[in-house]
Amino acid sequence: MKGTTGKIGVTTENIFPVIKKFLYSDHEIFLRELIANAVDATQKMKALAMSGDFKGELGEPVVKVELDESAKTLKIIDSGIGMTSEEVDRYINQIAFSSAGEFLEKYKDQIGSIIGHFGLGFYSAFMVADRVTIETLSWKDGSKAVKWSCDGSPEYEMDECDKEDRGTVITLHFDSEGEEFASKSRISGLLDKYCKFMPVPLVFGKETEWKDGKSVETEKDNVINKVEPLWARKPADLADEDYDKFYRALYPMAEDPLFHIHLNVDYPFNLTGILYFPKIKDRIEVTRNKIQLYCNQMYVTDSVENIVPDFLTLLHGVIDSPDIPLNVSRSYLQSDANVKKISGYITKKVADRLEDIFKNQREELEGKWDNLKLFIEYGMLSDEKFCERAMKFALLKNTEGKYFSMDEYKTAIETEQKDKDGKLVYLYATDVQAQYPFIQSAKNRGYDVLLMDCQLDSHYVNLLEAKLSDSRFARVDSDSVDNLIPKEEKIRPEMGEDAKAELDAVFQAVLPSEEGHYFVQPDNLGEDEAPVLITQSEFMRRYREMSALGGGMNFYGEMPASYNVTVNMQNPLVARIVSEMPAAEVVESAEAEEAAKDGGNKGLGEKRKEELQDYARGNDLLKQIIDLALLSNGMLKGKALGDFIARSSKLLK
Repeated sequence: MKGTTGKIGVTTENIFPVIKKFLYSDHEIFLRELIANAVDATQKMKALAMSGDFKGELGEPVVKVELDESAKTLKIIDSGIGMTSEEVDRYINQIAFSSAGEFLEKYKDQIGSIIGHFGLGFYSAFMVADRVTIETLSWKDGSKAVKWSCDGSPEYEMDECDKEDRGTVITLHFDSEGEEFASKSRISGLLDKYCKFMPVPLVFGKETEWKDGKSVETEKDNVINKVEPLWARKPADLADEDYDKFYRALYPMAEDPLFHIHLNVDYPFNLTGILYFPKIKDRIEVTRNKIQLYCNQMYVTDSVENIVPDFLTLLHGVIDSPDIPLNVSRSYLQSDANVKKISGYITKKVADRLEDIFKNQREELEGKWDNLKLFIEYGMLSDEKFCERAMKFALLKNTEGKYFSMDEYKTAIETEQKDKDGKLVYLYATDVQAQYPFIQSAKNRGYDVLLMDCQLDSHYVNLLEAKLSDSRFARVDSDSVDNLIPKEEKIRPEMGEDAKAELDAVFQAVLPSEEGHYFVQPDNLGEDEAPVLITQSEFMRRYREMSALGGGMNFYGEMPASYNVTVNMQNPLVARIVSEMPAAEVVESAEAEEAAKDGGNKGLGEKRKEELQDYARGNDLLKQIIDLALLSNGMLKGKALGDFIARSSKLLK
């Protein structure tokens, strides 16, 4: 073959600027692309030998990476199938073609791991190099070695060379932008990131050992990868210890995982992998981007949002599939029907695994539930199919630390906790210590209280109310327990509007206005119940919490906090306070009408309102019962708490 020159067959003169700036999202992946091509060539050579088409000496299939830091050159060397001059012309000079597709079709029974079927991978070299050479010798009998070189323009040179052994050597001469890659540590880091599980041994330099107080090279090749990673092996051949060891290799600083799932399917798509349930306590976002996507053991990305449902991005581990479509850079995922099938399969496998643990390892599931429930709840809230499955294995935990399935808990409470309308009421607390008085009040009635202290629970209780028929959820401190589960029509206090307005004026006078708005309402709670109960309505509190979590309900989040102040008219202390209220002066009807125009409290005249407020501010007993109610809600702090302690000492004398 005589030396030739020519122009690369592209539709634009500006292909190299496009490659450098737009085609690939990250320049560092040039190494992955070139090694992928070398691995493909090696795998193809093995396939030819297995099929009998090649009858010569296969040799040791290995890919070598050689760096010359001083010369700023990098070589990728393989002993694969090589190329003839015609193939160089077709597959290098004519960018639009890639041989992997035809090769796969011909040798599909011998090999299932051709990576380089995306095209253009070789040209990623020009992102970091101003000159690239190819020296190659085809496996075909009678072939002559070819050298191809290009300086980053569409013009190339091609000629015969004296290469004697089969395969290809690609040499990159780094340009000023690519100089950062002329470093042993940088190349080593990239090989570890992208290539540590490639299916062909990759050699980079020599192994080192510690000798005479320093690190020295040995004669032994430094193989940087494991050609048969754990996910490529059969689950039957692996023990739990193997999975744990692999997890620690992937995430050296992480806590041990809760469970694992080994994915292995070859129809209707090819997918292998291992997923782990990490310990998840709070702050969902910090645990994302831990699933690594591989394509035939070559690392692609850790952004798998388009492959798995959003909630599954909380898992850790590895997914490997040649059937996930990628664009030319293999860095961005493209949604299609295959991806949706894969996503559905992974969701099903996760649900299968959790249901299996629920049925066969219930005690283990309960022991790990607190670290798992955030993941389960997130999945149920965001994925309807997963939610349907999870209703069978999701657990509820009560304030005594006992666990129940949904069906078990319904059976446990349905006798006692039905209200007068036949609805089953699920009482729950979010903080056992802070809500202790309310929890005890419920238990004194023979009721059970769930513990729901997960950050998603304000959304989750809404979901469960929709899924569980004739049921509702009520936080145990959102009202008196008799109002939360009313058994019969309640007899309300007999009070006229004026009496209610006077009661409101007295209590509003000593309630801390900076905490929010208060709605004072008289009620009959029983002689032995607390004189005053301060609660937040279930509806308002729940939607404020959902707004705080970004639930799209900013209207509620922006509203000031509001509280219901229930005054127990049957309590002796309240009766005493009411009886000692100053009597209203008798006024003529014209004066009463004028007083109402003053805009006083619900028709109270300004004079009467001031009289009641003065009475309230001087009444230590009134202040004490309100402070007790505030204290039980964690709302008594600072000076108010100090005043309460001082007043308590005074009243006890």
